[in-house]
Amino acid sequence: MALIALFSASGSPGVTASALGLALTWSRPVLLVEGDPTGGSAVFAGYLRAESAPPNSLIDLALAQRHGQLTEAIADATVRMPGPPTSAVSLLPGTRAHGQARSLMPMWETLASELKALEAMGQDVIVDAGRLGLAGSPEPLIYAADLALMVTRTDLVSLSAARSWAETLRTGFEGVGGGSSLGLLVVGEGEPYSARDVQKVLQIPVTASLAWDPAAADVFAKGAKAPRRFDSSRLVRSLIAARTSIQSAVIANRDQLATQTTGGLA
Repeated sequence: MALIALFSASGSPGVTASALGLALTWSRPVLLVEGDPTGGSAVFAGYLRAESAPPNSLIDLALAQRHGQLTEAIADATVRMPGPPTSAVSLLPGTRAHGQARSLMPMWETLASELKALEAMGQDVIVDAGRLGLAGSPEPLIYAADLALMVTRTDLVSLSAARSWAETLRTGFEGVGGGSSLGLLVVGEGEPYSARDVQKVLQIPVTASLAWDPAAADVFAKGAKAPRRFDSSRLVRSLIAARTSIQSAVIANRDQLATQTTGGLA
C-alpha cells in the first residue's frame, strides 16, 4: 500500500496519538516508525505505560547501516504491538535520547528505500516524524512518503505555525515531483475553524480529519484506561474514516503519477 509520514509545525497537535491510532485501526499489517528526533519512545512511555523498555532503537539501525546490515537490523529492532485482535502492528522504536538524532541523518534516505520495499511483503509503514525544524529531523522520510500529512489543529496559533511551513513544504514536494503527496490531517475540525478554512489558509489539501476527543486520545498518548464504548468513540470512528481517506489519496496519487509518466513517454 504505502509509506505514510505524519509531522507537525508546532508542538502537541497530536502527531503521535494520530499515528498510533491510525496504526491500531489500519486494515493491513503496518509498521509504526518513531522518527521523532526528540528522543525516547513515546509509545513505550505512553500507550504501553512504561511497563517495558525497547530492546533496540533507530540508533542500532544507524550502526548496522555502516556494516551493510540495515535490512536485518530493521527486523531485529521491530517489536510486535499489543492491540485489537484485528490489528497487526509492529513498532520500530525511536532514539533513546535527542543527542542521537544527528547520527541518524546519513541513514534516512537508505531507510526510506528499505521501508518502501516492505510493501512487497504486504506491510504498510506509518512514520511519526515529529516536529519540523528540529535537529536530526527525518525529512528524507517525509519527502519519500507516498503521502505526507502535516498534522494541525484549527485554532489561530496552530494555523500560524503551520502557515510558516506551508510554502516551504509545497516548494519542497514540487521539487521532488511529489506535489500531490502533501496533505493535511486536521485534528478537531470546527474547533473553531472548518477544514475548508484550514485548506484555504494553508493552500494544502485536507486529506482527512480527526475528531477532538481528549479522553479517547489519552488512551493512545498516555496509556489511559479506555473510556466506555471506546471502540465506538468519536475519535476511533474518525480514525477509521481517516484511514479510508488516506488509502484513497495514496491510490489517487499513484494513478496521477502513472498518468504523468505515461504522458511523458508518449
